[in-house]
Amino acid sequence: MNTKNTPSTAASQPGRGTLALLAAACGITVGNVYLCQPLLDQIAVSLGVPAQTAGLVAVGAQVGYALGILLVLPLADVIASRKLARTLLALTALFLLAAALSPTTPLLIAASVALTATTVIPQILIPIISGLAAPEHRGRIIGTLQTGLILGILLSRTVSGAVAQATDTWRSPYLLAAILTGLLLLIVPRLIPDRERGATHTGYLNLLRSLPPLLRYRPLRLSMTLGFLVFGAFSAFWATLAFELASPAFGLGPAAAGLFGLYGAPGAILAPMAGRLSDRIGSFKVNLLSLAAVAVAFALGGWVGGISLLALVVAVNLLDFGLQSGQIANQTRIFALGNDIRARVNTLYMVATFGGGAAGSFAGTLAWSLGGWTAVCVLALALAAMAGVVLILNRPSSSHSSGTQA
Repeated sequence: MNTKNTPSTAASQPGRGTLALLAAACGITVGNVYLCQPLLDQIAVSLGVPAQTAGLVAVGAQVGYALGILLVLPLADVIASRKLARTLLALTALFLLAAALSPTTPLLIAASVALTATTVIPQILIPIISGLAAPEHRGRIIGTLQTGLILGILLSRTVSGAVAQATDTWRSPYLLAAILTGLLLLIVPRLIPDRERGATHTGYLNLLRSLPPLLRYRPLRLSMTLGFLVFGAFSAFWATLAFELASPAFGLGPAAAGLFGLYGAPGAILAPMAGRLSDRIGSFKVNLLSLAAVAVAFALGGWVGGISLLALVVAVNLLDFGLQSGQIANQTRIFALGNDIRARVNTLYMVATFGGGAAGSFAGTLAWSLGGWTAVCVLALALAAMAGVVLILNRPSSSHSSGTQA
């Protein structure tokens, strides 16, 4: 496998200011996927549709993002970086405006699918910027960008809901997002390298056909499996947390469940530390650390989380740290496979991860219906244990370096 960077890599490594701006760009753009979630009730009332119909807006956002990862993200390997970023940001801003002006639910759903399919900027920026770093600094850079991404996920719902409540319309968060995306259009292309990609593929269909052969790389298969299992456990937790908070033990409503996500922000902010650890001790050991955090989170949640809000807050922080540190280790591993395939291996990894999230959400809901909160935590612990077995079976040999080949 090719783990070498271009000769100019170290010289073009981004500075802290550039990284901070790019991390903010990751947060703003990924937030477009989640901003609709606190608006669904307003949308239903405004457009005169049932709640379940308005809920299709959120479903469309998830479907669009998955389609974008699968069908748009591979283009980053064959289209010049600045051109691709400029095009996607412009399209996202236009689709956000279309969503804000949508007069009917079907048009809003269509706009939701379109805008999230083009807002895959974080999954394009992370491979591009990590490619500028020397291998010993790659984990730190991935960690910084991932922090921006997870904070965008956590904060987008809160900001969107607050703006909608202050303006008394669900359309204003879409307008704000369009303005922010337009500003990114002026900033982001200037911060990334304007390097042309190698013309190794004759067409778009051939580019998509090149994805399955990449599964021959064992590090990619390992990261995909870990991502599927851990994000599945994470999603099982979040798909049922609102039920647990609404149970007689707590008696809290959906607003409290939404704010509960913010309590995990400290755990997410520790993600850069995991990136630096990945540079120093290798992806394998960071994956072990992340799985330990996830296991403790579910053990704590299952043991006393059913009676203690404090225990759930601690569990959420451990879970967010475990998820993010594991993701950083997984991406550090796969990005070492080569510059020319970095976007496509990230495509396969993210598709596996989101597939695990969908499966985990379904399995978690089923577990809740069968055995309540305890069953959900047992399911999540089982998924974490499976990930641990897979990781141990794929432990790197002593001949591997402790860095990117781990």
